[in-house]
Amino acid sequence: MYRTFLILIAAYLVLAGGAVAIMLANGVFATRSDSADPAHIARGETVYMEHCAACHGGDLEGQPGWQNQRADGTYPAPPQDHSGHTWEHSDAQLFEYIRDGGARFERRAFKSAMPGLGEALDSAEIWAVIAFVKSRWPKEFRAKQARANFVGGLHNH
Repeated sequence: MYRTFLILIAAYLVLAGGAVAIMLANGVFATRSDSADPAHIARGETVYMEHCAACHGGDLEGQPGWQNQRADGTYPAPPQDHSGHTWEHSDAQLFEYIRDGGARFERRAFKSAMPGLGEALDSAEIWAVIAFVKSRWPKEFRAKQARANFVGGLHNH
């Protein structure tokens, strides 16, 4: 009985260690988006302007008609300011969306044109972009998004 218990504990520790290793490899524990650090935000603004502004706008305004589906099933790039839905998602979801692109999160009624930027940006740059975007939201939207971080955010975009 005691030996079985020890074997189960050992198996659990091996599985937990493997899960942590996978999360480390995928950047899950990387530096989060600190929207209070001016240097981090400035870096994020630079990266955003270089890699994101062409579609999402220099003022985070998105593309016109962003809520209207195109003939090919995609939607124009949504705003990243508080008028869009970015604040509804957790930091982890935003990180994965930027890194992997929208295709990973598609469902039948939604087709994303968002490319994955994981080859172009490292984890620190992605977190900096998220920090920059969040720094532009009004305080109440940052508070709402903090709740999304707590509960895991939405998975419907």
